[in-house]
Amino acid sequence: MSLLSIALDPRGVCFDTALRSREAVIELLSVMAERCYDVDANRVQADLLAREALGSTAFGGGTAIPHARVADLKKTVLLLARLSQPIDFDAHDGRGVDLVFCLLSPQGDGKTHLTSLAEVSRLMRNGDVMEKLRGANSADALYALLKRGNDRIAA
Repeated sequence: MSLLSIALDPRGVCFDTALRSREAVIELLSVMAERCYDVDANRVQADLLAREALGSTAFGGGTAIPHARVADLKKTVLLLARLSQPIDFDAHDGRGVDLVFCLLSPQGDGKTHLTSLAEVSRLMRNGDVMEKLRGANSADALYALLKRGNDRIAA
């Protein structure tokens, strides 16, 4: 079983949200993290913004992986926001981002954090999975596709 399979909560998937900035997406993901994983949204937001200040976490191909290590988080977790319209995330390919995978790890667990980042990036390179995520018609469908896509990669 992979880390992503363990770390994804169905309530941590947001469907066709209309946001206009990277900061608004990070705020939404922070609130979702608080709701799903009982961490302080303000702390998560500050940690994610601090990481973004080091350089964009846009992956290219319309995707981004904002990530941070967060105090008081008990396990590595994943959140997903599919945006209704792509937004500027300062991607190296110049493409707007419409799929945002947010990875949060416990503050002292750097190894798991790096391993999880590699798993998310591997998932994001799977064109079939990305196409299906973009074509999903609900948050539940996004969740099921993400779990299925990750399980296929982990196998």
